[in-house]
Amino acid sequence: MRSGMSNEYRRLVRLAGYATMSLVSLMILTKIWAWVSSGSAAMLGSLTDSLLDISASLMSFMILGYALRPADDDHRFGHGKAEALAGLGQAAFIAGSACLLAFHAFERGLNPVAIKHSQTAIIVSLFAIVCTLALVAVQYYVVKHTKSIAIKADSVHYKGDILLNLAVLAAIILSDMGYMIADPIFAALVSCYLLYNGFEIAKESADHLMDKELPDDEKEAILRIATEHEQVFGVHDLRTRQSGKMKFIQLHLELPKDLPLWHAHQIAVEVMRAIEAAFPDEMDVLIHQDPVSAEHTVAANE
Repeated sequence: MRSGMSNEYRRLVRLAGYATMSLVSLMILTKIWAWVSSGSAAMLGSLTDSLLDISASLMSFMILGYALRPADDDHRFGHGKAEALAGLGQAAFIAGSACLLAFHAFERGLNPVAIKHSQTAIIVSLFAIVCTLALVAVQYYVVKHTKSIAIKADSVHYKGDILLNLAVLAAIILSDMGYMIADPIFAALVSCYLLYNGFEIAKESADHLMDKELPDDEKEAILRIATEHEQVFGVHDLRTRQSGKMKFIQLHLELPKDLPLWHAHQIAVEVMRAIEAAFPDEMDVLIHQDPVSAEHTVAANE
């Protein structure tokens, strides 16, 4: 465990959480004002989506607080899987938002309504787009440096909100021009986008909960690093998984059978440090040393 990296992970994840709660709260207040002023159903749909988003973000923020706790006597592998649970919760909220938006689009398609005080709604939509772009930029930076599933899921919300606010903006403008059908069409397209991304987030979260192996390129890199050591004959039984920010690696090193125990241990430590140094992520590497003869290794390779 690299304590410096762990502290940086916590700092970045909390930064994303505070930025989300602050900016979304501000957007909700302005959307309430715009809806009351204009009576726009499109703006009401955007407001409802933001209320769902902040509820999901709050849930995610609370779960992340638990996931970031260090390992303890009852959870020796840490609490990282709680982050995948937050991702599943986010996916459920994304799907719920998408279904609500699709229903709203269908109802508006059957009963088109002209929008009042459209200028107010346009100004608020533009303000919401600027705030959401700033929030997505912060989340992109955090995800890039932490690979947090929960923050990534939250970011999908707000990328969808950019499209939603653009759709509301376009719908208001087109409605003023007499094309009231634009409102439900844009809303339906955004709901499809949200459903697709919600499915992707749910799939990735489920992979973490089910201890899916790390990507093939990472496993190949681990094997290459281990076998580069001059006294390692081979590697077998490589097993990997990820839990939150932590990646767990287990492998067996094939070492000369006549090595003293202290020397075999030293080689395992050198391989472990080489693997940890090659990856930016936090890792828990467990290595078992198997004594083999050089003749056995040659025969196995043949």
